[in-house]
Amino acid sequence: MDVAALVTAGATTIVGLMASDAWNYASGRFARLLGRTGDTARTGADGGLRASRAELLLARADGDEAAVAQVEEGWRNRLRLALEDDPQAVRELTELLDEVNPGWREAASTSVVQNTITGGTFNGTVIQGRDFGSANPV
Repeated sequence: MDVAALVTAGATTIVGLMASDAWNYASGRFARLLGRTGDTARTGADGGLRASRAELLLARADGDEAAVAQVEEGWRNRLRLALEDDPQAVRELTELLDEVNPGWREAASTSVVQNTITGGTFNGTVIQGRDFGSANPV
């Protein structure tokens, strides 16, 4: 399994579970995974998970999808750091995802993008996408 796909599936699962009843169980497991270096790290991971959950629930209540996406991106970054050069952490996250999100492997291997443009006449190029930028900003 590609680590990037594992990181994405992990972050998506964390964010999805944060808004569910299963969070009480899963949060302890994720805190142990993220705090593998000791009790202090585990306490920090648990605090980070609690803070992210509060931020996520508030963003969802406000309908702020950009804030929800930021929470998920934050967990992608944190998981990426936790998994770097640590095969045991990769195995642990894989096992945890198998337990709490059994269909994650199929979702990670299938990506469908559908763009629909409605409501008008477009007399030019329409560009849809994400994270546009320039390597040489002017």
